[in-house]
Amino acid sequence: MTTDASEDWKQWHEHRIDTVSAPYGPPALTGTHWLEDYPDGRLPDIPGRWTAEEAGVVLAAGPEDGLSVDGELFTGEVRLTADVGPAAGARVAAGERRFAVLVREGEWGVRDFDPAAPARTAFKGIEATPYDPRWSVPGHFTPYGERRTVRVENADGRTRGLELGGILAFTLDGADLTLQVSVQSDGSLWAVFADTTSGDSSYRFRFLRPGAPDAEGRTTVDFNRALLPPCAFADHFVCPLPPPGNTLGVAVAAGERTLS
Repeated sequence: MTTDASEDWKQWHEHRIDTVSAPYGPPALTGTHWLEDYPDGRLPDIPGRWTAEEAGVVLAAGPEDGLSVDGELFTGEVRLTADVGPAAGARVAAGERRFAVLVREGEWGVRDFDPAAPARTAFKGIEATPYDPRWSVPGHFTPYGERRTVRVENADGRTRGLELGGILAFTLDGADLTLQVSVQSDGSLWAVFADTTSGDSSYRFRFLRPGAPDAEGRTTVDFNRALLPPCAFADHFVCPLPPPGNTLGVAVAAGERTLS
């Protein structure tokens, strides 16, 4: 069983490297621009004029801007909502660059992804600890029963709300531990955590994505699949930092640790 789990982890890790190093993976992000900071609609080194409205973004472009929308050369005005899915599918492009619209707490922004970004061309891989079964333990999820939102600092220095759905309890190296977790649309869990290796032999915080709990709240907490957050690859992401209680007093020397 351990051999199968180890092989599964190797395949997971290889897929992760392929995803991160893809043309529009996280290292390709060269900027996140919040429209409220640019009242004239002119974003740094991005063609067109981008204006925020309550329900989305209005993009105005002329022939000289060289923009395309949905794969077709575009002039005039178009209303855009937030892009969903990978950056490669962003509606607006200029050559190989992709401009993804995003919204955070009612604030609209535009992200600039460029396959030629220095961070992408310099990417050498992810330093990850090989699979070890001791880092995969049973967990139990207890929902809060109500929506809870805490304000946490984000990687860009701003404070935003983080919605939390319950407590994930588990035992690691004899220590009884808990994490506050969010519940995703598919029922799976998501945690932002730090530990005693954070900022030393590991990045300053990491993500964990346990599978959806069963009817009894049981799931597996597998730190072999701890993930570097997007902001580990590019400075322009707005990842949330760990909420209160999510800094573990143990050394989690497992999963993705830092960039190679």
